Order: sequence, then C-alpha cells, then structure tokens
Amino acid sequence: QVQLVESGGGLVQPGGSLRLSCAASGFILDYYTIGWFRQAPGKEREGVSCISRQDGRPAYADSVKGRFTISRDNAKNTVYLQMNSLKPEDTAVYYCAAVRSGYSCLAIPTSAYFYWGQGTQVTVSS
Repeated sequence: QVQLVESGGGLVQPGGSLRLSCAASGFILDYYTIGWFRQAPGKEREGVSCISRQDGRPAYADSVKGRFTISRDNAKNTVYLQMNSLKPEDTAVYYCAAVRSGYSCLAIPTSAYFYWGQGTQVTVSS
C-alpha cells in the first residue's frame, strides 16, 4: 500500500524548533520529488519547501528561507523538514507530497503532486 505519513508536529513557543518527518511506504522516496506544503485556517495551501528528484536541490518559500531545511534519508525512506526560529504565522497543518518528475521541483505545480500525507498540525504560540 502506497502511503506517506507525516509526524513531528506539535505546540511550540515562538523562536522554537520542530522537525517534521515524512515516511513513505510502498514506494521508494528517492525516485520522487518531495514537497512540503502547509495550510492555515481560512487560507489556501501553499508550498513551503521541496527537494528535486532530478538533482537533489532544495527550494524554499521566501517566508521560510533561512529558517527551514529539507533533507532526505534514503536509508529510512524518509524526508525531513527542520523548522527553526518558528513564528506564529508558521501555524498550519503541514503536508508532504510526492511526484515522480524529472523537472526541478520549482517547476512542478501543486496539482501535479500525486501522493499526499494526512498532515500534521504545527502550532506556534506562547
């Protein structure tokens, strides 16, 4: 069964850190471009970060650049999103998604992502 499962969300104070995990089963993550997305209440889903299958290059939204880091652990078939210096505006449900594409992840629209996880809640509040 093909599945993506996110974990690592929770409640954290502003300035704190969390590491989200996206574990895959039923397929090999290394063959896919992986994206992290988030959706806050009343807002549209937005791309946060992605890592290309093509060349392994990461990309970040301007709002998280310098604070978030995406990485892969192929041995664990898992992708991570390290989130530092968290702000209240980072509060959202975070999703990981996968698509098999040879393009840079910057060129892949959200609608192209084929596999999605169920999401994990991140709340940044004092």
